[in-house]
Amino acid sequence: MEQSTRKWWVLITVSLAVFMAMLDITIVNVALPEIQKNFASDFSNLQWVLNAYTLVYAAMLLPVSKLGDIIGRNKVFLLGLGIFVIGSLASGLAGSDLWLNIFRGFQGIGGAAMMSLSLTILTSSFPEKQRGLALGIWSSAVGLAISGGPLIGGILVDSMGWRSIFLVNIPFGILAILFGIFFIQESKRNRNEKIDFLGFVLSTVLIFTIIFALIQKEMNDKYLWTDWHILSLLGLSIILLIAFIMTERTVKQPMIELSIFRNRSFNGANIAAFMLGAGLYGGFTYLTILMQNYMGYSAYETGVKMLLISGFTLILGPLAGMISGKIGNRWLISGALLIGAIGILVIRHMIKVPFAWSYLMPGFVLLGISNGLVNPPISNVAMSAVDKKHVGMASGILNVFRQVGISFGVVMLGIKLTEGYNSLLDKPIMEIQNIDPELKNQMLDVFHKAGAFAGSQIFDSKQAEAFKQMPAYEDVKNIVFSAFNAGMKDVSLLIAIFLLIGAVAGAVLIKKKRIVE
Repeated sequence: MEQSTRKWWVLITVSLAVFMAMLDITIVNVALPEIQKNFASDFSNLQWVLNAYTLVYAAMLLPVSKLGDIIGRNKVFLLGLGIFVIGSLASGLAGSDLWLNIFRGFQGIGGAAMMSLSLTILTSSFPEKQRGLALGIWSSAVGLAISGGPLIGGILVDSMGWRSIFLVNIPFGILAILFGIFFIQESKRNRNEKIDFLGFVLSTVLIFTIIFALIQKEMNDKYLWTDWHILSLLGLSIILLIAFIMTERTVKQPMIELSIFRNRSFNGANIAAFMLGAGLYGGFTYLTILMQNYMGYSAYETGVKMLLISGFTLILGPLAGMISGKIGNRWLISGALLIGAIGILVIRHMIKVPFAWSYLMPGFVLLGISNGLVNPPISNVAMSAVDKKHVGMASGILNVFRQVGISFGVVMLGIKLTEGYNSLLDKPIMEIQNIDPELKNQMLDVFHKAGAFAGSQIFDSKQAEAFKQMPAYEDVKNIVFSAFNAGMKDVSLLIAIFLLIGAVAGAVLIKKKRIVE
């Protein structure tokens, strides 16, 4: 097959792979209630269905990138696809929540290989003139998977049950493996290069520790940052980082060539990716909670609404890739993140109780435009800012920054939401007339324990059964919704700050042309 035709099949293959890898981060959310019923799981075990995949996925991004450079990118990419398919099958057949969590972690190894190696394979398959378009289409697959997960998950769970969200990966995964075997050419191996085992271990444990500390904070909102559960992990991560840097400076063939961080454009792209993950992708979690738990939309309806964001990705992703060379990656990245910041501030300005879709729609349009425009130039900058021999390494680093950013954003935004929710809950309820003070304290205890995420569900629970007999029941419900609204306004402001930091970093650090330093 001619190279001019083969490269487009390569694009189809890697886009299919990254779509599955990123989809498995978001699709599980809507299946959690069904999984909980099936296994009678407690909330802590249930959260690990999400976190096991994310934790292993993030920790393995750098090692698999380096492994691809050493033994061959296509080999590692296809191995990752195979692991992902096996992990999906095992997850779909899991007989307990413990085994499901284990298989999800195994699945994360494959997801990391697919995601990290895909960028490297694309970069080497397309000439520089067409690379922007290819990365734009690749980014469309990523964006569609992240924002389309609730819709796809809702359809599958409602029609075929929760196991289908894993089993559906099998035919598509096998198809991607066959495409990879036939169309992706193996990269040249550096037979003189050896694996930096110490750097391998230190980098993996470092990223694992950082993500695990953030997960601990997310799962236990009562933990302060100074709690030993959190502080010990963060302290260990600092020690590991210092050890990793010292190791990489002394070994002959390091896991990461630290000199690539001297390139301002590369640093700008990574900061932008981190802030994009923390702001936009981390914010998706709370927009979903708003629509499902407070506006009463089903998982399917929420997914349909989120298409307003993901739909722009399909159109603008390839377009952004094509025009980035004309207007410059720097201004495209900064402009897209600025549009996203404006979009979330529009939502902050408009939302009020009772919540309505019309308050979200204008902001969703701007967030969709931002999401569609920003990923291709970020990837383009990171991959073109380094020497060709370091593109695998650059891909792994960029994906780590994006994924750690998402985890960081989910935690920080969750803290902000809870703080805003709690600050406007106690006093208004205590000021309600004609309610026994003991019942008020009982209500506050129920609402605080349920947390800001509960929404309408708490009023349908057995704990809140007595509240429905009160004359002021609707007033209490309005107070809870207003408290969540206050928290969402705080969340929206923090999302905007994250996106603005990314926009400024892009404008200041990213240079117009590639400069290898």
